Amino acid sequence: MANTIRIKKRAGTGSAGAPSSLAPSELAFNEVASDRTLYYGLGDAGNGNADSVIAIGGAGAFATLSTAQSISGNKTFTGTVDLSGATLSGNTTFSNNLTVTGDLTVSGTTTTVNSTTVTVDDKNIELGSVDSPTETTANGGGLTLKGGSDHTILYTSSGSTWDFSEHVNLASGKSFKINGTDVLSGTALGDAVVTSVLTSVGTLATGTWNASVIATTYGGTGLNNSSAANGTLLIGNGSGFSLSTLTAGSNVTITESSGGITIAASGGASITAGDGISVSGATVSVDLQANGGVVLTGNPKELAVDLSGSAIQNNLPIAKGGTGSTSASAARTALGLAIGTNVQAYNANLSDLAGVQAGVAGAIKDLNSTEFQALDGDTSATSTTLASADRFVVNDAGTVVQVALSDLVTFLSNGAASSFVIDGGSF
Repeated sequence: MANTIRIKKRAGTGSAGAPSSLAPSELAFNEVASDRTLYYGLGDAGNGNADSVIAIGGAGAFATLSTAQSISGNKTFTGTVDLSGATLSGNTTFSNNLTVTGDLTVSGTTTTVNSTTVTVDDKNIELGSVDSPTETTANGGGLTLKGGSDHTILYTSSGSTWDFSEHVNLASGKSFKINGTDVLSGTALGDAVVTSVLTSVGTLATGTWNASVIATTYGGTGLNNSSAANGTLLIGNGSGFSLSTLTAGSNVTITESSGGITIAASGGASITAGDGISVSGATVSVDLQANGGVVLTGNPKELAVDLSGSAIQNNLPIAKGGTGSTSASAARTALGLAIGTNVQAYNANLSDLAGVQAGVAGAIKDLNSTEFQALDGDTSATSTTLASADRFVVNDAGTVVQVALSDLVTFLSNGAASSFVIDGGSF
């Protein structure tokens, strides 16, 4: 079998988490399903432990190529991230700007935009754009502004109308138009408005009356003046106007009675302006028209009409919108180096050395007591920098030989021959 190197681990029946400590550059893996992380001893604290333990791999620390996993923590991507074959699920938050250069399709039930200003380059925004739009799908569509109550502009299909829940206030100088024609501005009805059902207006300061005759009930005479000659006086009698002609004498008086109004000369009485009608100088004719009204004819110098107390004054109304062994003997035993025993046997029977090759005999003869002590298992050690050409003594199937360290490296590298296991243990 091949050589095996095992790192420190925690079995899947344990608990998640990193080792409390690792040696510098030591590896450990946690097999617990909720962890699955490879840990590394980073730095050297000088006491045999690393400065810290960090996660360097595994599904619990980094993204895998194909398995399902949850990834947390901040990630920064540069270059192009291709998500063309991916589907985003669950709630997703983008904390910075998001630019979509292609089409953006939102297929959810509610789209919420929590921004101060929404800017759209397109000049046409479609609402109710379903596969088969009808008046029924459009009904109730529009805009809703949330406030103390909903402020809406909604479409009603039954009347084909846009219904506003609030007032419509145009800027100064703007007007309402129908088919391009002004119908109402801030100060006037448009010229195209020829029919109205106004029931109340304010004070009419200017203008020309060109409508029907105003009846006496609304303060008019009930007459079209074109039917009365100039100089004709129309006098009301309570139920309408009568037409008559009066030739003034020295004085004229107006007397009101339950039957109507009587105009007559008063003889020698003195009548002043505001009291009635005073005519002096030329002759004046006063005509009482049959259809109502008073027309003065002739050359009048003064006309004063006092209606106080009369019925006619009330008829003029105006109305307003989100590790290995540390025992030296155990090490020697493991390598099969029973060196001390062999040397002692040779030392007790030096006569047997005659049959040993001259080079080996010379080497053994040159050994001093210190070297024999080292071979015999001296407990002290000398710090030495090993090289591949350095030698060690080994019993090769009953024959003691020197072996270069490079041969040991070759042996250990051949997993089929050495088959050793380095086990990191567990944590």
